[in-house]
Amino acid sequence: MSRTARLFQMMQALRSGPSPKTSGELAQDLGVSPRTVHRDIDSLRELGAVIDGEAGFGFTLIEDATLPPLGFTDDELEALVLGLREVQAIGDPGLSDAASAALRKLQGRLPQRQSHRLSHAVLTATRFDRPARPSIDVADLRRATWDEYAVEFAYTDAKGDNTTRRVNPLSIVYVDRASVLLSWCHLRQDFRVFRLDRMRDMEVTGDSFRPNRVPLLREALARIRAERAAKEREAEA
Repeated sequence: MSRTARLFQMMQALRSGPSPKTSGELAQDLGVSPRTVHRDIDSLRELGAVIDGEAGFGFTLIEDATLPPLGFTDDELEALVLGLREVQAIGDPGLSDAASAALRKLQGRLPQRQSHRLSHAVLTATRFDRPARPSIDVADLRRATWDEYAVEFAYTDAKGDNTTRRVNPLSIVYVDRASVLLSWCHLRQDFRVFRLDRMRDMEVTGDSFRPNRVPLLREALARIRAERAAKEREAEA
């Protein structure tokens, strides 16, 4: 196999399936050594591909310089409108404003027919009862989650008990009646969920837990799915 063909196959492998992909997985897919994988990753980065990750933690294709800008089918456009309007309805104030701005940008850059379709989309999302308003700056929490920095905050639980928590933030989940933070709690040494409207005085620490957010989040979600499946089996028994 030529080097050009191998680089093309490497890009295909990075595009497909769950990410991140380890060098061992890529080596097995392509029939080469992990050392060759690392060398090819460096070559692709030099060619303009934005690939996140490093040896030992896996690689994720963030931006592919070889792909042209994408247009949207009518169904894809309806899906985008529905998703953005749902964010407008349930997101924190900063995220809701960002969704509105994204809709305006889409409308300004689409062909005339699709711009009209966006303005009069068949699908929409309405929430009569919005989630409780967060009592922290959620934009700061999103940045800390993305940058993988631990955060500290005061918390009042459902019983009214007050505690101070230090957690590794993993994901913010917007549910029907509350927006919650899925995290690894340093105090409990386990996964915990915290309602954003019950968090106060949040501070972003300088304690980085990078690059562990993705594997921790996978573990947390796997546990949630397993617990839910167990409850469903109990209900059926």
